[in-house]
Amino acid sequence: MVCNQQHRFMAAELLRAQGVQGRILLEPVGRNTAPAVALAALCALEDDPVLLVLPADHSMKDSKSLARAVEQGAKAANAGRLVCLGVKPLSPETGYGYLRCGEPSPSGVREVLRFEEKPDLETARTYMESGDCYWNSGIFLFKASAYLAALERHAPEMLAACRVAIDGVHADLDFIRVDKAAFEACPSDSVDYAVLEKETGLNMVVLDTVWSDLGSWSALHEAGNPDEEGNTLVGDVIEHDVRDSYLHSTGRLLTAVGVRDVVVVETSDAVLVANRNSSQDVKKIVSAMMARGRSEAVSHPVDYRPWGSFQRIDLGDRFQVKRITVIPGQKLSLQKHYHRAEHWIVVRGTALVVNGEQELLLHEDQSTYIPLGHVHRLENPGKTPLELIEVQTGSYLGEDDIVRLEDVYGREK
Repeated sequence: MVCNQQHRFMAAELLRAQGVQGRILLEPVGRNTAPAVALAALCALEDDPVLLVLPADHSMKDSKSLARAVEQGAKAANAGRLVCLGVKPLSPETGYGYLRCGEPSPSGVREVLRFEEKPDLETARTYMESGDCYWNSGIFLFKASAYLAALERHAPEMLAACRVAIDGVHADLDFIRVDKAAFEACPSDSVDYAVLEKETGLNMVVLDTVWSDLGSWSALHEAGNPDEEGNTLVGDVIEHDVRDSYLHSTGRLLTAVGVRDVVVVETSDAVLVANRNSSQDVKKIVSAMMARGRSEAVSHPVDYRPWGSFQRIDLGDRFQVKRITVIPGQKLSLQKHYHRAEHWIVVRGTALVVNGEQELLLHEDQSTYIPLGHVHRLENPGKTPLELIEVQTGSYLGEDDIVRLEDVYGREK
């Protein structure tokens, strides 16, 4: 798995929850898909396997269809070909690129004649009616060596930067880190633009299932199985006289009356309201937020750590309230703070707490106060997640006011 380093603990927990053991390769900064795949290919080059490149944000109704498509394309990929998975269009979609293909061979593999850019609506209709154009799913099959050779032909500067980044690789717990400075110097581009659109002799196999890349709120609306009024409702939502809308609440009650074709998304730190037809323009709002230095554009309300996660509930002058979740068997670092005191209240599970010279076993509804400067540690000795409320008070409440004295995860002190 390749992911940004900010998502590493969330990715690790997802793999753990699925019982999957695998390596997680960390990008120090985002550089789009072409460099990300290059890092994976360089790591795998010694065995030179066929790589199945799967973006994480796709939805498929039938995983068996994916298995069939991979089986069809594997022979061509083993022969050194670059293979794309295409999806038969179900509608004249303007948000996808298209693959124009020749007739299938007996094995089901087709030659890609050319890539078609994201079209306007009328052009998308002609693509759909032609019968030889397929949505570009962004799922690919190729040997590590074949991809790197194509990258050498079409984007040598990118490959050179990735090689230097891999030369500086080192382990960090279950993660693989690359050289940050080298990867920051890498050009940013997608697999499609950097390699595939410039390559000849591409192949395609059909992914025969209902598929979406979930690239917009409208796509999430459709993937959520809308009700008879055309509404997809997620979370605590009450509506009246609403049609063809996507309403999503992550916490608070969300109500809507007399609206059509809207997207409303509530999270703990922001609320989005948009027309469904304009939901692709959300990136313009994100750009405006970043220009104003808004932290909501770059940080998530839930912060994942190797031991679990925490979420900020409230923040005021000289106080902060968090909800902390600790995975069974995990523990925080032994630490202290120079600028804040903390009060822990257990709301679910059992907590083993070091508080100065004391070691306490706290159950639901029990609490402890940790004065400023006290050495302390939190551990979950149980078999169910531990949840507690933490109230911080002090002159400075930043996450960098942590002095780690001992840490089982090898993080810097």
